[in-house]
Amino acid sequence: MFKESATIARNVHSQVADRIGALIVRGEIAPGEPLPSEVKICETLDVSRTVVREAIRTLTGKGLVESRAKSGTRVRPREEWNQLDVDVLRWQLEHTDVDSYLAKVFELRNAMEPTAAALAATAATDDDRRLLREAYDAMVAARSNAEFVAADIAFHKRLYIASRNEFFWPIAQMFEITLRESFRLAALGDHRPRAFEEHREVMEAIVARDAERAWTATRVLLGNASDDLVRIRGRNPFQKR
Repeated sequence: MFKESATIARNVHSQVADRIGALIVRGEIAPGEPLPSEVKICETLDVSRTVVREAIRTLTGKGLVESRAKSGTRVRPREEWNQLDVDVLRWQLEHTDVDSYLAKVFELRNAMEPTAAALAATAATDDDRRLLREAYDAMVAARSNAEFVAADIAFHKRLYIASRNEFFWPIAQMFEITLRESFRLAALGDHRPRAFEEHREVMEAIVARDAERAWTATRVLLGNASDDLVRIRGRNPFQKR
């Protein structure tokens, strides 16, 4: 009974944190502005003060708010938010336009992924190489767009993890959220045979421990992927924002 009650309490405070977090990310409570009082939140959402306080602690841990004795709980500047937190990512993706989202994702990938691949070529373990190959094989075996997208995401996550640099790993973890939409769009194109070749080249370069080849192959893959999205969407989301 105790465990069941604790689970219910966690679910409620998570729901409250979700409501408030989404308001903050949408800009309805701007950086520097205070949150409504605990009493107001309790009345509005019909929850207890304990639930509200736990929700605020959750948002504090994500970097969205800070509490001070004399000024209450206020929204922190956007640059201080934990941008890699899965909930912060989800709230932002739910409230941003697709083109802006795609452009930012590719900026990150172009900056980080070739280097991660080069590191993986020299640092990957036998398990890393095996899992990367399994992800590639799953891409080839996919019989639906959903299966292909899932395998594609798994491939790129394994690439970052194979770098054996723990500072790259949070990027791998965020891909389940951030890459799904761009990969879903890309899967609609007719370029899959070429994508197989590009991913195989990246994989084989890593397996061969050839860092320069892995870096170059990843740059080619990313360049063609961005071109594919421009063609599929009928406009260029990568023009200067």
